[in-house]
Amino acid sequence: MKNKVIIGRLPTGVPGLDDLLGGGIPEFSFNLIAGTPGSGKTTLAHQMMFSLASPDRRALFFTVLGEPPLKMLRYQQQFPFFDVDKINASVKFVNLADDLLEGEFDGVLRRISDEVQKFSPSLVFVDSFRSVAHSAKNMQQGTSALQTFVQRLGMQMTSWQATTFLIGEYLTAEAESSPIFTVADGIIWMSQAVHRDSMIRKIQVVKMRGQAQSVGIHTFRIDDEGIRIFPRAILKAGMSGNLQITGDQRQSMGVPALDEMLGGGLPVGYSLLLVGPSGSGKTVMATQFLAEGVRIGEAGVIAAFEKSPNQLLSHRLNELVKNGHVGLIDTRALDLSVDEILHDLVELIGKMNAKRVVIDSLSGFELALASAFREDFRESLYRLVAVLTGMGVTVLMTAELEDRYTGLRFSSYGNAFLADAILMHRYVEIAGELRRVLSVVKVRGSKHSKQIRFFDVDSDKITIGDPLQSYQGILSDRPTEIE
Repeated sequence: MKNKVIIGRLPTGVPGLDDLLGGGIPEFSFNLIAGTPGSGKTTLAHQMMFSLASPDRRALFFTVLGEPPLKMLRYQQQFPFFDVDKINASVKFVNLADDLLEGEFDGVLRRISDEVQKFSPSLVFVDSFRSVAHSAKNMQQGTSALQTFVQRLGMQMTSWQATTFLIGEYLTAEAESSPIFTVADGIIWMSQAVHRDSMIRKIQVVKMRGQAQSVGIHTFRIDDEGIRIFPRAILKAGMSGNLQITGDQRQSMGVPALDEMLGGGLPVGYSLLLVGPSGSGKTVMATQFLAEGVRIGEAGVIAAFEKSPNQLLSHRLNELVKNGHVGLIDTRALDLSVDEILHDLVELIGKMNAKRVVIDSLSGFELALASAFREDFRESLYRLVAVLTGMGVTVLMTAELEDRYTGLRFSSYGNAFLADAILMHRYVEIAGELRRVLSVVKVRGSKHSKQIRFFDVDSDKITIGDPLQSYQGILSDRPTEIE
């Protein structure tokens, strides 16, 4: 065999799915869409079918359902991908329920073959194929006949030059023993589960012959537009291109004295963790960071996790967002996955060519995650920071910390190691008055100031003051404990 066969890949039309499959569905492949009841299998099949179907690529959809096909279509028509004009032109529905009740696999196969020959489809769907499997238990032919039937159906579908999808509800135990899983070229597994107060939907490409699919389990959502898949966020080799983070290039924080404390500004592509107690000025400082970027022509993005936009945005930041210089992601839903959040961030960063990103705050970020993902919060945060900094953007994250006065803490979740730089706000009591102080805890690979300095927050502006003297005695007579 001298000539290498090139297998075409069909774009599915489902956001995120092509990335999981390795570029699309292999043409003329024999695929299984399986999973738990209500996980979205039929919706996924319809979304792919209407996206792919055309006068030159017709689709045949066989239904083997207990309920009438019209009932199923009634609900599927609510999605915008459903195109009524394609029905009976590019898309045809055939009900096999009566043929299956007659009790012969051969009869079902003949009916499928006849319909395929009449319509000449390029795409064939059978939903729900598990109904065929269950009917085998009520037939004298039994499961051995089912295996023969599946093999014959697979061979015929391949000979028809059609890309085929079998859709069914399966449990793991059934999957391990089902002949369908053996002969399928591709297997897409979908599931949904309730974890505490959140509904979690997940999808996995178990196998896809002839191409490298994205491994692991990924989250997806069914909304008014249909299914959207959020591939698991990882920093891929070569993702950062020729980017080299050396610390030589610096970005101003918008506060000259603070830039000086950082050793000349924040290095480009770094992640900065800004920690401090409530009301210490973290959001104001983050605003100045974004405003300085806008001043020199660098767009920014802010992800607001714990407050509504009206609560979060100061007049200055509101104007930046209103004028289109700063993109805003309002993520107040409480059932998100880190991959969905990161998907929206990356999309907006690319759209605006943003160079600066603010995440305000990590506490809100954790609450925004569905409860199933909060258990892996550190791992989620690690992936988010790695992907964003790998894109070459500079990330500023705020985190609220309880001011213990006698102890120093640099992060609330033991996440200080994730940040390239840490800037800390604190309160001190002097002459019966609470004063704000700040210090640079670390700037990786760079010299920085060791001073603790006063600062004031005036409206939308941060002003750095003099160094704090006799720090130990002012805070407490007891030694300061560092965590």
